[in-house]
Amino acid sequence: QVQLVESGGGLVQAGGSLRLSCAASGRTFSTYTMGWFRQAPGKEREFVSAIKWSGGSTYHADSVKGRFTISRDNVKNTVYLQMNSLKPEDTAVYYCAAQRWALSRSYYYGRDYDYWGQGTQVTVSS
Repeated sequence: QVQLVESGGGLVQAGGSLRLSCAASGRTFSTYTMGWFRQAPGKEREFVSAIKWSGGSTYHADSVKGRFTISRDNVKNTVYLQMNSLKPEDTAVYYCAAQRWALSRSYYYGRDYDYWGQGTQVTVSS
């Protein structure tokens, strides 16, 4: 069992930055792929970023490439999402998720993740 707790959300002006953190419990954190997803009001949840267990492979949605960076610290059991050059369209609830490895699973689909945090609100004002 893995429990995830996000923090770092808030209100920021367009062009500003925030860093989200996701603290995980559980001794097997280092073996999980970790992802960030977001859901804006009236929209479906969408993939933002993901990082493999070793941290050697990262993935970002086209909408955030060049602006967001995902990283992890397997000693601290924490994954981060550094968000720069924020835009109003980045406004959403951001969720952290953990995925046990399986050959058939994709980092991209929320349905392939096993554990979810409660979410943290990010609001970007214009």
